[in-house]
Amino acid sequence: MTIGLFWRSSFWSLVLITLWLSLIPADQVPSAFHFRDKAQHALGFTGLALLGLMAYPGRIRLLMLGLALLGACIEVAQWMTGWRQGDWQDWLADCVGLVMGYSVWRLGRLLFKPRT
Repeated sequence: MTIGLFWRSSFWSLVLITLWLSLIPADQVPSAFHFRDKAQHALGFTGLALLGLMAYPGRIRLLMLGLALLGACIEVAQWMTGWRQGDWQDWLADCVGLVMGYSVWRLGRLLFKPRT
């Protein structure tokens, strides 16, 4: 398995896990994921951004836009389920997480530049 395949597989697995956790009834979410709601959103999307940037480093704008849209679509889908609530503040926390993920990724690239 190539390193690129590893990052892409990890990224898409996390996307699926995020969708599943976001759309199941709240009382079915594993207890390990019960902590501050906005922190969950920010941390989850930080992870998505980091894995996505590792998987697709040449598509930064498209990836970040796609993840922001994913967050918005999750909120609309939650609103439509009847057992979850969509919240624009959750989407804002998702976007904060994307900025945090990008910042960590960028800092890592600056600190650990490949030697030539």
